[in-house]
Amino acid sequence: MKKCLFFVLPLALSLVLSACGNDDTASKTEPEPPQVEQPQQPEQTEPAAEPEEQKETFKYTTPLTGMGTNDELPKRVIMVMVNNDPKARPQSGLDKADIVYEVLAEGSITRFVGIYHSDKPKVIGPVRSIRSYYIDIGSGFDAIMVHAGGSPAALATLGTKGMASFNEIGRAGPYFWRESFRKAPHNLYTDLDKIWDGSQKLGFRMEAEVPQLTFKDPEEEAKGTEAKNVEISYTSQYVVGYEYDSEQKLYKRITSGQAHKDLTTDEQLTAVNVMVLATPHKILDQAGRRDVNVFGPGKGYLFQQGKAQEITWERKGGLIRAYIDGKEVQMYPGNTWVNIIPSVPSLSEAVKFQ
Repeated sequence: MKKCLFFVLPLALSLVLSACGNDDTASKTEPEPPQVEQPQQPEQTEPAAEPEEQKETFKYTTPLTGMGTNDELPKRVIMVMVNNDPKARPQSGLDKADIVYEVLAEGSITRFVGIYHSDKPKVIGPVRSIRSYYIDIGSGFDAIMVHAGGSPAALATLGTKGMASFNEIGRAGPYFWRESFRKAPHNLYTDLDKIWDGSQKLGFRMEAEVPQLTFKDPEEEAKGTEAKNVEISYTSQYVVGYEYDSEQKLYKRITSGQAHKDLTTDEQLTAVNVMVLATPHKILDQAGRRDVNVFGPGKGYLFQQGKAQEITWERKGGLIRAYIDGKEVQMYPGNTWVNIIPSVPSLSEAVKFQ
């Protein structure tokens, strides 16, 4: 019995040790995961500055609108007398004029002086007669003056001074035409191609020194008091106005309570700059012809980007210019309308804005 026990115990112990030696989970440790090299993070740098927007460059800058163009500009200005009788509305071509002057003719009817240099309408008209003070405006530009007749004094001035008078009631007749949808004298039209062609054949000088306005950065904020709606009384029977469109940054023209449109495009006439100038008017004869001082100096308002400024005005260097404290006020690039009104009643009575 003792011999059996002695034999069994070492054998049992040997089996236990053998079993413990074959247990993988107890004898082996968990292998470490392989080390993965982390990608190197780039150094933090300031974001690259966006390139500045390159402004478009042009070969030429138009002297009367301050706009850029790659088209070669004419070497002389064309001035056209445009009818504003109610039977002549809507007119054609005023939307393409660099500058439009509006001045009373006879009675309560104004006439337009369209100054053409940088743009080209398809049609201009109806064309009407000229007066001495319209000649004064055109002479500042040394313009070829397009008209159909005129007052005796105006025709005498054009003849004696040898000015470039492109007169339909004269040698320039073939370069005009009459439309059938209106009655004379409200149906006379022309275009710039005919005017240039006729001017060359009539021996007019094709070159002249074109005067220049001064212009500001279009992004510059306008100064003055609010003037989104402007009303101008030429007489008690004739009132015009301008409504400011803040999206387009343009004044839209209103005549006698109606949107003033162009006949050819059916678009409302607009202006970037609007000047209202008060000046003495004098009746000369029983026909109601006037003498109007377009040289100044005088008082007025300048309307730009929905704001109004009180100005003085005077013609210098061929152009009517606006001044504040003796310094010329710059225009915004674009077209300009100049409304010349009688100094009686007062400027504050004739012009209302808010």
